[in-house]
Amino acid sequence: MMNVKAISVNVGKALLVSALFMFLSMVVSVIYGRDDAFGPLLISFIITLIVGAFPFIFVRGRQSLSMKDGIMTIVLSWVLSFIFGMLPYVLYGGEFTLINAWFESVSGFTTTGSTILNDIEALPKSLLFWRSSTHYIGGLGVVVFLLLVIPEASPYRLRLTNMEMSSLSKEGYRYKSTKVVWIITTVYVSLTLAALLSLWAAGMPLFDAVNHAFSLAATGGFSTRNLSVGAYDSDLINVIFLVFMTVCAMHFGHIYAVFATRSLKPMRNSVVKYYLGSILVMSVIITFFLMSDGGYDSFGKAAMDSAFTVVSYMSTAGFAICDNSLWPWLAGIVLLLASFQCGCAGSTTGGIKVDRILIAFKAISNEIKHRLHPSSVSHARLSGQHLADSAVHAVLMYIVVYFLVIFVSIIAVMICGCDATEAISGVIASVGSVGPGLGEIGSLDSYSAQPAMAKLIYTFDMFLGRVEIYPVLVAISMIFRRNG
Repeated sequence: MMNVKAISVNVGKALLVSALFMFLSMVVSVIYGRDDAFGPLLISFIITLIVGAFPFIFVRGRQSLSMKDGIMTIVLSWVLSFIFGMLPYVLYGGEFTLINAWFESVSGFTTTGSTILNDIEALPKSLLFWRSSTHYIGGLGVVVFLLLVIPEASPYRLRLTNMEMSSLSKEGYRYKSTKVVWIITTVYVSLTLAALLSLWAAGMPLFDAVNHAFSLAATGGFSTRNLSVGAYDSDLINVIFLVFMTVCAMHFGHIYAVFATRSLKPMRNSVVKYYLGSILVMSVIITFFLMSDGGYDSFGKAAMDSAFTVVSYMSTAGFAICDNSLWPWLAGIVLLLASFQCGCAGSTTGGIKVDRILIAFKAISNEIKHRLHPSSVSHARLSGQHLADSAVHAVLMYIVVYFLVIFVSIIAVMICGCDATEAISGVIASVGSVGPGLGEIGSLDSYSAQPAMAKLIYTFDMFLGRVEIYPVLVAISMIFRRNG
């Protein structure tokens, strides 16, 4: 039997985090002359604050939690954050119908970056700030925010650390759970400040720099401009985004270790080499396609557009400096591969993760060797470390489940009336938290024209991908068994 009191208190803490950022959005509204979103944000703030604080009135003392309680806390923290996060959009109106507000909220918190907005710049600055804030909350993780306020000695902290972080990402953290949380938070905030100062120094307005820094650190993709990063028409800003998207998609533990040891040695491992190598190879291939069949006359322009877009898709940041819907279809295929793979475990990216892809390749190579030499004993290795058969099996099973979710979702979206290009790329982009797809939902387009049911499927895929599928499936299983 689940501990409802303990679950409600800790979910309440997650809602209070959202309430805090709603309040900050109201401050932004006041700074800019109390814009049209002040009222919707105020009402949303009061409702979220009351609901978030409500459990604390009735629950006294510490509550013990089981593993099942921890899973339900994770799932409910995300779902209720989605629901209360859509309130400012619904109350504001405009393009935000109920389904559109839900889509924008889920896309924000899951750091997917897909949008239903056709005119982003028409929104009040305070609502744009709230929109970027959902990225920032979701990027660090609602549950990681919870871990910061849970007593250090609580066994619940360890349980949530183990469930919020995949087994792959934990490999890079050789500390107890308390240290892990502060490493993640330190790196996250440091990357945000570095991105903010860099963009501001490069000439981006301070408000835009803050919002884009939130999105960069979270590898989310929400921009304050209709043309995304391309609106600034600045090579320097493009390079800054390229660098931060690349870095933010790396394992936070490795980034921390680089500064702690003042050495690049933590980055000299097979995962990082494969990640950077993939970016280089895909960028070169797309540059070739753009020069041969993409209408590009300048090699430098083709190289910048291809590298920026590849990194944007692989990091799941989703920013854009060009319209990739005009690119050759072969370039689109490469971007789909980037959307499958994405960045490293231990970062804010989505997708299968390069770690799992590399482990799968190692496992296949090891199996081939075993078939050639049946009497030999060999094991898959990653960065010089032996991989247990159980770890390899878990990785391969996750990849199978990942593709199964994509396959079922594509069929469901096509039944809703979407064409094959939109369905395939939209589902892959949603499960991978990438954001933009191909065709009519490309880098400078929106999901506004997609059928309402397709939008619901996309948001469910975003949620599955953000929490790496299993916690949601376990929670659903628990609910059905309880009702059964």
